[in-house]
Amino acid sequence: MGVRLSGLAGGYILILLVGQKHMHLPEERQRHRHWVLAALDAHEPELLRYVQRLLDNADQAADVVQDAFLRLCGESPATVAQVRQWLYTVCRNRAIDYLRKGNRMEPLSLATDGQVDRHADPAQAAELHDSASLVRQLLGGLPEPQREAVDLWAEGFSYREIARITGRTEGNIRLLIHRAFKALRAHPAARQLTAAGQTGSP
Repeated sequence: MGVRLSGLAGGYILILLVGQKHMHLPEERQRHRHWVLAALDAHEPELLRYVQRLLDNADQAADVVQDAFLRLCGESPATVAQVRQWLYTVCRNRAIDYLRKGNRMEPLSLATDGQVDRHADPAQAAELHDSASLVRQLLGGLPEPQREAVDLWAEGFSYREIARITGRTEGNIRLLIHRAFKALRAHPAARQLTAAGQTGSP
């Protein structure tokens, strides 16, 4: 899918692709470039993580995120008031297209991604890795709508923003997240994890 974006390096390529047909003044073009690049700088890494959790494919995730930013080039602050929410919505819809074409739905997970602090104590690092794996496993057992709602909630979105991204009502999102956490708390493995944490606390 052409040149793939990669952080700021990809941002410089993106400058050349920013839509300018509706912008005649140099100052206006410059403001638009800064607006797109600021969004790229702020949101590209988290969008890549989010879409990769949806697709379980790094290359497809990069294509989806690139497509979202290229579409943003054709927009402006006047048409996109909430840039982060808009980008997540575009990425989600594009990822769903991928999943439908592949006739599959991959489980979502919280933003742990197995990352462990390299300076952490080895025993603590192993325990953190096991806990993160357990969380992903528990989330994988939830119904897809609940997994998606929790995943977006974990990215810091409000109930209202999640509703707009997913096309659901805010009340439905609240219900999905409530049921998800209720199911997680009731799971025996989650109870063991909570008990272990309380035992190990000072």
